Formats: sequence, structure tokens, C-alpha cells
Amino acid sequence: MDDATRAKGPWKRNLYVLWFCTFVAGIAFSEIMPFLSLYVGEMGDFSKQQLTFWSGAIYAVTFLITAIVSPLWGNLADRTGRKVMLIRASLGIAVAMLLMGLSTNVWELFACRFFQGFFSGYIPNAQALVASQTPRKNAGVALGTLVTGSTSGMLFGPIVGGFLAQVFSIRNTFFITAGLLTVVCLMSAFMVQESFIPIQKNPDAPKQRLLDKIADPKLIIILLCSTMIVQTGNASISPIISLYIKELMHNHGAITVVAGVIAALPGISNILAAPRLGRYGDKHGSGRVLIGCYLFAVVVYFPQGFIGSILGLGILRLLVGVSDAGLFPTIQTLLTKNTPPEVTSAIFSWNQSFQALGNMFGALIGGALAGWFDYNVVFISTAMLLLINFLVLRFAEPQLLARTDRA
Repeated sequence: MDDATRAKGPWKRNLYVLWFCTFVAGIAFSEIMPFLSLYVGEMGDFSKQQLTFWSGAIYAVTFLITAIVSPLWGNLADRTGRKVMLIRASLGIAVAMLLMGLSTNVWELFACRFFQGFFSGYIPNAQALVASQTPRKNAGVALGTLVTGSTSGMLFGPIVGGFLAQVFSIRNTFFITAGLLTVVCLMSAFMVQESFIPIQKNPDAPKQRLLDKIADPKLIIILLCSTMIVQTGNASISPIISLYIKELMHNHGAITVVAGVIAALPGISNILAAPRLGRYGDKHGSGRVLIGCYLFAVVVYFPQGFIGSILGLGILRLLVGVSDAGLFPTIQTLLTKNTPPEVTSAIFSWNQSFQALGNMFGALIGGALAGWFDYNVVFISTAMLLLINFLVLRFAEPQLLARTDRA
């Protein structure tokens, strides 16, 4: 579809509708995270080791399935269009949330989280639909605007979820979330328009492996693994953060509200720091940003295992968002710079899968370490993992971190 046709289409309405939908979806996807482990604890008389194991497994299974099915859904979207994928994802996850609210034991909750992972992909498909329907001259502004919807939703989600759980109970929060996603599904079905043209593939074209099209495949593999490791560090905290806060608060007070606020703090600092670190990297080189943010992450993760107050933990979690604001965008920038344009989409699809694997491994590792040792070990191990990742980059790709050219 050429730019003249796109300009005449309803791309502005699509943008406005999908901004609202991704905002609501972002809230829905993130608002249950602060209290998921507390919900697990309501389903039985578990020991600390059992509770942390189940919290990690239930958190992780969604991302395992997401990592497996994301490329499959991407291929199907190329044949059927993105609007169908929007309806599929929002309706499927709404049903999963409804069933989570009806769950009475950990096996049922585990199955529902498995089901949720199978129907993932709403936000990436919304971005793809906007990109495919918007005139190229407006694509940057449109996609930048759309990203603020999901980012804002993800930011406010933990806070909203914490208050809903405090006021209406954890179980009822799942029903409210299912209702929000049903609204998203209906808006996607009846208010979004897509002029879809299936991608035509030449069956006679010779097949070539993805990595064979890349000048430095080792660098791409290291960067993809770095995405996974950084996300592993982040996700290792997620299953145990509310349990750690509950312990620091001595089982008294508005635990879900505090957990929601602290879960949102990295997102706040991330939004504030990302543009500034991006400009610094453009001017002074991505290598300096990577070095600084890896070392800064180690410095702020390590003391979280020894902090004795909610205020101190909140300050350190706020600083975690600063390191993430430099690590993820810089890794993605380097992937873009070192990938041929014709395989950029494929590499970023793999990057999404590696990030989902990081979520899975992090949840499992965090839950296991907290059960075998204590909550503080999770923070210490995360700091060590990021330090190891930095050393691998330093010695395997020394020229990468030494670059001072524009990223």
C-alpha cells in the first residue's frame, strides 16, 4: 500500500483508538504482578520454599509459552493481518484472567498462566498495524505516540492493581482486569480498520539462514543473550518482591498498595532517564552507556538484599530503572546498527523471544533461590549475573564497549 492510499485511510483514528487500547492493555497486563505471589499464598498452606517455587513457576510459564509462540503468531499475522491478532490476543487473555479469578488451587492458576502466554502479543501487533497503515512521513511520530500508551499503562498498572486488590480483594481484581480486556477486544474489533495485503513469498527463491545474512553473527548472538540476561535479572525479583515487602512490613499494613508503588518505581525513572541516556549515547558512543549502566546496575542491585526499610528499597528500585533505561535501548540500537535492513524485523522478533526467555529464567531462578536461601540472595545473585554479562561483553567483544562513535 503506497503513501497516498495510507494518507486517505483512517490511520489517525486507528492511532487514537489503539493508543487507548494499549494503555488499558498495559494496565491489565501489569496490574496483577505485584500481588501474584500473594494470591498463590492464599491457595494453600505452603512453606516458604513451596511458596517461592510456585510463585516463580506460575510467573515463568507465561513467558516460556510467549517465547515459543511469538514467531508463529508473527508468521500468521503476515497472512491474516494484525487486526485478527489484536482480537485474538485481547479476547484470549481476558478469558485467561477470568479463569485466574475462578482458580482455587495452584495447578489451576498455573494452567491459566500457560493459557495466557499462548495468547500473548497484543501490543506488538498494535504497533505493527499502526506502522503498516500510517504514511511513512508520519510513521515515527505515530509509533512514538503509540509507545507512550503501553508504557504509561505498564507504569500505572502495578499502582492501580495494588489499590484494586486492597479495596476489592485480589480475586476480584482478576475479574476487573478481564472486563478491561473485553473492552479492548470490542474496540479493536469494531473501531480499528485495516487495509491488509498479505505478504507474497517467492517459492523459487533460494533459502538462506538468518545468521548467514549478517556480517558479525557472533555479535548479534551476544547482544541477544545480553537482552535475556538483563531481563533475567529484572524478572528474578518479580515473583518475590511482594513477599519481601510483606516481610519488611512485618505482615501489617496495605501490602498490595506498597508493592504496587515499588513495582512501578523503575518504570518512572526509566521514562525520565531513557531520552537523556539515548542522547548521551548518540553523542559519546553506546559503549560508554553500556559500561556505565552495567556497573550502575550492579551497584544498585547488591544493597537491595541488605536493606531494612521500605523507603530504602523504594529508592534503590527507582535507581534500577535508570540502569534499564540505558541497557535495553542501547542493546536494541546496537542490534539495529549491526543488522541488515532486510532481516531487522526477524532479529527483533528473536530479541522479543530472548526477552521472554529472560522473564521465564528469572522467575524460576528467583523463586528457587528465595526458597533455598532467602530473599536477599536473589538481589545479590542478580548483581553478580549482570557483572558476569558485563565481563563477557568486555572480553568477547572489546571493540563494542570501546566505541565512541554514534550508535
